[in-house]
Amino acid sequence: MSALEPRDADADTGINTGINADAALPVPGAASGGVLGRDYRVLSVGIVSVVFLIAFEATAVGTAMPVAARELHGIPLYAFAFSAYFTTSLFAMVLSGQWADRRGPLGPLAAGISAFGAGLLLSGTAGSMWMFIAGRAVQGLGGGLVIVALYVVISRAYPEHLRPSIMAAFAASWVIPSVVGPLAAGSVTEHLGWRWVFVGIPVLVVFPLALALPEIRRRASGPADPAAPVEPYDRRRIRLALGISLGAALLQYAGQERDWFALLPAVVGFGLLVPAVRGLLPPGTGRAARGLPSVVLLRGVAAGSFIAAESFVPLMLVTQRGLSPTLAGLSLAAGGGTWALGSYVQARPRLEPYRERLMVGGMVLVAAAIAAAPSVLIDSVPVWTVAVAWAFGCFGMGMVLASTSVLLLKLSPPEEAGANSAALQIADGLSNVLLLAAGGAAFAALGGGVVGAVHEAAEAGASGSHPGAFAVVFLPMAGVALVGAWVAARVRTKP
Repeated sequence: MSALEPRDADADTGINTGINADAALPVPGAASGGVLGRDYRVLSVGIVSVVFLIAFEATAVGTAMPVAARELHGIPLYAFAFSAYFTTSLFAMVLSGQWADRRGPLGPLAAGISAFGAGLLLSGTAGSMWMFIAGRAVQGLGGGLVIVALYVVISRAYPEHLRPSIMAAFAASWVIPSVVGPLAAGSVTEHLGWRWVFVGIPVLVVFPLALALPEIRRRASGPADPAAPVEPYDRRRIRLALGISLGAALLQYAGQERDWFALLPAVVGFGLLVPAVRGLLPPGTGRAARGLPSVVLLRGVAAGSFIAAESFVPLMLVTQRGLSPTLAGLSLAAGGGTWALGSYVQARPRLEPYRERLMVGGMVLVAAAIAAAPSVLIDSVPVWTVAVAWAFGCFGMGMVLASTSVLLLKLSPPEEAGANSAALQIADGLSNVLLLAAGGAAFAALGGGVVGAVHEAAEAGASGSHPGAFAVVFLPMAGVALVGAWVAARVRTKP
């Protein structure tokens, strides 16, 4: 499941009404005056519907991706199909933060949803893998605009005591897409073709736009302080955002090429990336300084390690264990419910004093889940092991990511909510790009580039496997997640 792709992106998103009936998860604050009370009902349903669209896309597209990459002869570029989204979203996040702080979140939200749908259509009609990747890049621009704008909406429209509840409602929305998305996408892929998965999703854009935008215009449009003069856009931050996107793309390209000529783009990319990261993230993020810097760093470590591993789960199950795209996608379905449960747990008021411990425990669960996933490369291990492991990992992610969102808004004054939300999402997206690039390079180096050919040969009666190509993705990511457990212990401003 793609991370910012908002469950990363938040990556804690979905539809609020109807979730409780299916998931039996009470939504905190649903009483009068809560997120579903008279004052907030329309807004809550509207913005959660926007995230529901992104949640459905993430689960559906992830299911269709292995087939799309194979038919477009793009298995060696498989990681690019995911990381292109995050690369362009890095720039869009900074732009969205400035746009929302100065003009309100309505504009970036509308533009982002439009770009999101356009990217899906471009990928769905692509005739080559690189065109497919270009569509994912356009989609990333839209996703980056949307996710930051939603954080600003929450910061402006909801009081602090309701923010954990709306974050929990976001996470609950992954329950239905996590089950329906892989099943629908797998069936469509097998009977109609993978392209219909991409071109069919944009029709869902109309309802969120019609429902959410009028209410956002009423509650959260315009600058945070209408009486204050509107500051000009920070051109330096925009240049840094371009630098971070270009630098991440160059490093990813260099990692994919794996030859001496790749050293030049690697050096240039590193030179662009380092000053951009230092300028866009809170001071002290790199050394895990206590408070906001550790919150931002934790978001990146958690999302990056989890998404880099999860992106390869369907491909591993399809090519190494012979599962259909439907079954491979459904192996992750239980994670939607446990993710929502984890987010619900962190929203309990009586657990607020223990938020740091919950986050540490959540990262330990994530590390254990990632380490357990490649055990299915052993034929004697049942394939449902992945589903069980991922359910526990998603529970941990639900606690961690929702908590980072709550802490970020708590530590940010209203006029800085957009910039700090952008920093959180930049850490998320950049970590996704770099860890996907590292995982993709290791995957290709150990024979991942011929996994698709091996799978086709196996279907024709030949044998062969490249389990090491998958193991070298999952096991390092489990180590990164363990580092996240240490960072989680530093989110408090005082030891």
